Amino acid sequence: MPFDPIIAEIRFGMGLSPRIAPPVSQDAMLARLRGPDDAAARFVIPLWADTYPSPRDYRDLAQVRRAARGTDREAEVLDQQRAMRAAGRDMWGATFAAHLARAATTSDGMRERLTRFWADHFTVRAVTGVTRHLVSPYVEEAIRPHVMGRFSDMLRAVTTHPMMLVYLDQHLSMGPNSRTALRRNRGLNENLARELLELHTLGVGASYTQTDVRELAELLTGLSYSPKNGFAFLRNIAEPGPEVVLGKTYGGDVPRLDDILTALDDLAMHPDTARHIGRKLAVHFVADDPPVGLVDDLAAVFAETGGDLDAVVAVLLRHPAAWDATRAKVKPPFGFVASAVRALDIDADALAAMSFNEGRAAFGRHLAVMGQPWEEPVGPDGWPEDGPSWITPQGMAGRITWSMIIPQRLRDDLPDPRAFVVTALGPEADPAVVFAAGAAEDRAAGVGLVLASAAFQRR
Repeated sequence: MPFDPIIAEIRFGMGLSPRIAPPVSQDAMLARLRGPDDAAARFVIPLWADTYPSPRDYRDLAQVRRAARGTDREAEVLDQQRAMRAAGRDMWGATFAAHLARAATTSDGMRERLTRFWADHFTVRAVTGVTRHLVSPYVEEAIRPHVMGRFSDMLRAVTTHPMMLVYLDQHLSMGPNSRTALRRNRGLNENLARELLELHTLGVGASYTQTDVRELAELLTGLSYSPKNGFAFLRNIAEPGPEVVLGKTYGGDVPRLDDILTALDDLAMHPDTARHIGRKLAVHFVADDPPVGLVDDLAAVFAETGGDLDAVVAVLLRHPAAWDATRAKVKPPFGFVASAVRALDIDADALAAMSFNEGRAAFGRHLAVMGQPWEEPVGPDGWPEDGPSWITPQGMAGRITWSMIIPQRLRDDLPDPRAFVVTALGPEADPAVVFAAGAAEDRAAGVGLVLASAAFQRR
C-alpha cells in the first residue's frame, strides 16, 4: 500500500499536530531518524552519572546521619535527607515532563516511539525510592543513542548498566566457586541470565534450556555495581572456569568481562533473536497479530545485517503491510495522553516546566487509573501490547475522565471542536465523531468527545 503521511504520524509517530507537518515519505522519516536528536537537545534528561541525587549522594548522607545520631547535628542532617528525597521526587517529575514535551513538539516522532519500544523491551523498574528518578537516565544513555544502531551495542549497554544490574539483583550474584562466595553465604542469581534469554534476545520458548540459563548466570557473575563506584567487573565474585551457553564455550580459569561481552554479541546474532525482535517490532507498530510476511522480512534483514536496527527500521517503513489503512493498534495510556497534548498544541516549554505536583495532577494520577503508572511496569516483561489489556472498563473510564477534564486545564483557549476533529484524526475522520464534535454544547465537551472517541484511541 502507498505511503500515507497521516498514517505515518499516527502509527509510527506521536500523533497529528496542527503546527508540525507530518513526514512526506519513508525516506524523510529515515532521514530524521538518522539526523540530530533535536528533541533530546531541547528537553534534556541527564545521564546517570550527572543526575542528582545519585545513589552515592544518598549513601554519603546516610553515613553522615549515622555519625550524627545523638548529636546537635542530627536534626539538621534529617532535614537534609528530606530535602534530598524531595529533589529525587522533583527530578522524577522533571524527566516525565521532558518525555511529554519531546512528544508534543518533535518532528521526529518515530524516534520517540522507538525509544519507548526499546525501553519497554529492556524494562527496568526502581527497586527503591532512591532510584525512582534514575529510570529515565538509564533509557537516555543505554537505549536512546542506539535505536538506529546495532542491537548488540544496545544489548551490551543495558546489560552492564547499574539500573539493570540492581533491578535484577545481578550485583548480588556470586559464582558458587568464586573466592568471595566460598567465604560468604551468598550464591548464584539467575534473574539476569533468564531475562536475557527469555525476554531480551531469543524469546520465550526458544532453543535454550535450563542448563543454558545456569551456565549463562555463572558467566555473568562479576557484573556488579556499587553506589560509590558505579559499574564494575569484580573477579573475586566471578565463577572461574569455562561456561557452555547454547553449545559454545566462553571464559576460562581467569574470569574476564570480554567473555561476557562476546556471549552477549552471540546472543544478539542468534537466529531466534532475529525472529523475536522482528515479531516484537511488527506487533508494536502494525498489529497484535502481524502478517507473517512482515515478520519474516524483519527477521531476515536483522540476521543479514548483523542486527543493524537502521536497516530493520527501513524494511518496516517500506513494507506494504505497514501502511494498511486499518488502525489495528490501541494506544497505551502514555501514547494516548502524548498524542492528545500534541493535537491540542500544548506549549512544550510549559509542559517541561511542570512541577512534580502539577504533572501528577494533570497526568500521573490519570495514567495510573488508565493502567500504566509512569515507569512502574509490573514485571521485567514490560507493558502489554494487545488491545484488550488497555481497553478495560477502568482504563476507558480513566481516558474519558482525562479527556473531559484535563484539556481545559492545559489550555484556556480550546480549539473549535469542528476543526479539532480533523486536527486530531485527520481529514478522513469518522463521520460519527465529526457529528458529535459539531453537536457538542461547548468547546470543552466537543474536544473531550474527540479525544475519548474510539478512533482516537487507535493508531
